[in-house]
Amino acid sequence: MSSVNTSNIPVATRGDPLALVLSGGGARAAYQVGVLAGIAERCGDSLSFPIVTGVSAGAINAAALASNCHLPPAELVSQLEQAWLRMSTRKVFRAGLPALATTALRVAGMVLGGGRLRKLEARGLLDTEPLRRTLGERFSSEGIEANLRSGKLDALALSTTSYSTGRTITFVHAKDEVPTWRRAGRAAIRDRITVDHVLASCALPVVFPAVAIGDEYHGDGSLRQLTPLSPAIHLGAESILAVSVRHRPGLNEESEQRVVGYPPAAQIVGMLFNAVFLDALEADAERVARVNRSLRVLASGTAHPDGLRPVRLAVVRPSRDLGQMAKGLEHHLPGSLRLLVRSLGTRGMRAPDLLSYLLFERPYLESLLELGREDAERQWGTIAPLLER
Repeated sequence: MSSVNTSNIPVATRGDPLALVLSGGGARAAYQVGVLAGIAERCGDSLSFPIVTGVSAGAINAAALASNCHLPPAELVSQLEQAWLRMSTRKVFRAGLPALATTALRVAGMVLGGGRLRKLEARGLLDTEPLRRTLGERFSSEGIEANLRSGKLDALALSTTSYSTGRTITFVHAKDEVPTWRRAGRAAIRDRITVDHVLASCALPVVFPAVAIGDEYHGDGSLRQLTPLSPAIHLGAESILAVSVRHRPGLNEESEQRVVGYPPAAQIVGMLFNAVFLDALEADAERVARVNRSLRVLASGTAHPDGLRPVRLAVVRPSRDLGQMAKGLEHHLPGSLRLLVRSLGTRGMRAPDLLSYLLFERPYLESLLELGREDAERQWGTIAPLLER
């Protein structure tokens, strides 16, 4: 355990801008709030993140934090915890038998009609209208604007994937002096972030419907975002706290077989979800570490090439496999969705990753929040140096 003073630790000043980066992961995003709760207990009212970025389910937490950061940190995180504990699958998408049957009939009609029956077009397997209402309760554009004016916030950035261009688009709601950027395959656009932006960032392809922003349709920002730390760096962060929802397995865990025999559909889909939501942050963290090492070998006073600069980075990771924690909890899902995931083979898996993304139910969310608090304590030695002056 670190010997760092645990009361009112002074956090990075505006001269050393601190960013919070929240990755995607469906229901797993509750873990992020648990981590923040553990940190807030340590830091008290001195905790603040002037730059907040998020993608996919992390965008939900990022938007809620940015629009309510005028509140004392402990109160803000407590409200977010309670919001997650009140969450349920029915508040995220329509999962009843009538909704799933209607979607199935639409898909069948499109197939049998050879794509000619446009009125039967199914825009997503699941209807996320309940999530729109839930998001309306968690944040407001007006709250973000007020916090920008008061100086509590410098920037909020949420990433999506444009289906029109294939680029990763990062929408930036920030002070006027905060820059935007354009790189190969990705660009930043200054905009007033609304519920539509959050929904778009969460819109997992095929599963959730795309969302129109302006004259383009957008989907989940994790789909092609290979550098999830870059928005925070472009926005001026000198220090970054990133909260991953990916457990880093030991060598023995990596070699364990998750299924025996031919992989069920749930195993294959779960691996695809892992590739979309989990792997990019780990790769980008390694990239930042390499750049930092390279810059340290330059002679003192040497200008950094291409505007590169060292960035202090701490990544908090789950100490347990979040997929494995979901095992045996299918019975908490609505009946039709429960039958669907079981038919895909989740019951025969040691760590049903697919289930962990969809399990927006209190028993699972509560365990994620608790683990997040515990991991903030366990990993405090990594977190505290980033927060100290």
